[in-house]
Amino acid sequence: MSTTRVLPRHLPDPQSYVILPELISKEPLGPAVRHGDNNWGDIVRWTFNALLIAEEKGVTKANIDEVKASTTDPEVKRLLGTEGEMGKMMGLNNAWAYDAVKAVGNYGEIFEANLGTKTAVGLPRGLNALWSKGGLQYAPPLR
Repeated sequence: MSTTRVLPRHLPDPQSYVILPELISKEPLGPAVRHGDNNWGDIVRWTFNALLIAEEKGVTKANIDEVKASTTDPEVKRLLGTEGEMGKMMGLNNAWAYDAVKAVGNYGEIFEANLGTKTAVGLPRGLNALWSKGGLQYAPPLR
């Protein structure tokens, strides 16, 4: 079994830390918000789901404007704010998901930029991959 080197900047000797390859547990951990702030909770959960949907649909930071101008997929239209009122239902503008993907990319892009195999952490997607690629990540339809 191999290990993955972790190079956190704030540790005194980053080379002495590793991510072990063993799977210790498989808990469904995700974004959390303060209890009672339901609107903020909805925004956080749906933004996470939107980032997953963007990855599933092939919408990236680089191609989002082209996709927005040419897509005929109703879910992608809702995702990018050209159809429906998902944002309005959360007190946001309808381009909220477009803005998120345009700023930081889809879920896969975010994972690769911060944790992926080409970063100091060097973590493979594994169970963090989309369900369609052998992982556990999936989002409900954006309706």
